[in-house]
Amino acid sequence: MTQVLHTPPPTPVTAEDDLAALAARHGLSVSGARPSLPEYVRQLWARRHFITAFATAKLTAQYAQAKLGQVWQVMTPLLNAAVYYFIFGVLLGTKRHVPDYIPFLVTGVFIWTFTQSSIMAGTRAISGNLGLVRALHFPRAALPISFALQQLQQLLFSMAALVVILLCFGVPVAFSWVLAAPALLLQFVFNTGVAMIMARMGAKTPDIAQLMPFILRTWMYVSGVMWSIDKLTKGDHLPHWVTIALETNPAAVYIDLMRYALIDSFHSSQLPPHVWAAATGWALVAGVGGFIYFWKAEETYGRG
Repeated sequence: MTQVLHTPPPTPVTAEDDLAALAARHGLSVSGARPSLPEYVRQLWARRHFITAFATAKLTAQYAQAKLGQVWQVMTPLLNAAVYYFIFGVLLGTKRHVPDYIPFLVTGVFIWTFTQSSIMAGTRAISGNLGLVRALHFPRAALPISFALQQLQQLLFSMAALVVILLCFGVPVAFSWVLAAPALLLQFVFNTGVAMIMARMGAKTPDIAQLMPFILRTWMYVSGVMWSIDKLTKGDHLPHWVTIALETNPAAVYIDLMRYALIDSFHSSQLPPHVWAAATGWALVAGVGGFIYFWKAEETYGRG
């Protein structure tokens, strides 16, 4: 009696398997595939000169068609501050409860504009630059980072006007002014992280860019740009969770830090507790979380 051994038929080798093996043998990879996170960071660092040059070029071209040119970098937030001063300071009488109200207001407007402009630019970073995204291979995070850097450069340019305003209204130069540097650094990290989050969302749903001005305007009104959060939260007339939300609002935290650094009448008692810890925490959460969130969708940008 003969025993016949039946072996399963070999799995057919497809052309795709042959091509995949051939590509692997020669070190080829899928075009546009997402690199590992450490490799992605290395690629961004290798293109740091492109990021800074792109940000500077965008800043230079922003007001190229205007007769006053780069003067509008200062005039725009100053005109906004003038409107807010008339409405909130004069008509609503907010200035009666805040010492050095004009330095208080102008500082808040400048710092808020930095956050607002970074987020708006980040929202359109991918959807507004599809030609560049589809034509060249580079880490796409370079775009929202460069737009946030552009807004930082614009703020630093405008800080000269802010210093003049502070001096004109009797605010003396103090050692605390050096605290403005770490405060701006933390705010820049926060702004960049949120810009990357919005860049991914805006790449998938461009209509978000039309909704953002309304969201940002609402955020501005609850961030103490034109009024003092400290004055509002004194007493027990507000629910505790509302007080906590107002005091830990990231935009308000960075605005308060800059006011504390620059204005001598804005004392530490007006800052929420552990304000530096809150500013650092927001920067880490938004910066690291936003970067990873953006990197996760790297291979999808510019497609579809």
